[in-house]
Amino acid sequence: MRKIFSLASILCFTIAFEVHAEQYQLPPNGDSIIGQLVIISAQDEDTFLKLGRRFDIGFQELVIANPKVDPWLPGEGTQVIIPTRYILPNTKREGMVLNLAEMRLYYYPKSSNGKPEVVHTYPISIGRDGWTTPHSQTRIITKAKNPIWYPPESIRKEHEEKNDPLPNVVPPGPDNPLGKYALKLAIPGYLIHGTNEPRGIGMKVTHGCIRLHPNDISDLFNRVSINTPVTIINQPYKFAWHNNKLYGEMHPNEGDESTTASRN
Repeated sequence: MRKIFSLASILCFTIAFEVHAEQYQLPPNGDSIIGQLVIISAQDEDTFLKLGRRFDIGFQELVIANPKVDPWLPGEGTQVIIPTRYILPNTKREGMVLNLAEMRLYYYPKSSNGKPEVVHTYPISIGRDGWTTPHSQTRIITKAKNPIWYPPESIRKEHEEKNDPLPNVVPPGPDNPLGKYALKLAIPGYLIHGTNEPRGIGMKVTHGCIRLHPNDISDLFNRVSINTPVTIINQPYKFAWHNNKLYGEMHPNEGDESTTASRN
């Protein structure tokens, strides 16, 4: 489940305004909890897809945090938990850290001129069954605006079997599944990129690459540089102490399966 809770009590509160979980100041003394858990009252036209964009939360995060709420029609006045409180992954806080289990990316920029250290966090989509995103320590080797997509043979074959053939080259534009920005990793065939289908953010829908919402990849692209380290991990269980209480965060286990074919 995607919930952060105290082993003594669940922390949440109700607010009447909206927040956008994108940047947080790192807590002092090496603490690991950032953000706040929020409860909102849904409006008549709300869906989890719309709420996900409003609060920068992945679809699955909302579904798991609200198991009794209809994600497609919550209903006017329904109380919806917005899980914008996070336990930082238990790994070195450097560059990008992608936790597959929670489908979330954390970026730790280097601080300068005595400015407080911060972390940026974004929901992501990862590889679906059979196209699992690999766990790895890697880095960004190139950055591309308006990237050209060269569908690998494995993906072209999959589309041919569905009578939906792909061209050998997909130019920049609205039909390009890489969106407007792409960060190439040192792992051959893998990218962190945007999308022309943002509805899938926070789901296992890719061929192994890491996909961000167009607004988020634009923000991240302009913050990172070539050789930024990228750590891809799978931590379904995270724990942290805060004010003498132990908190836990649990996610579905992504598993250890990986494949070697090129992705998109």
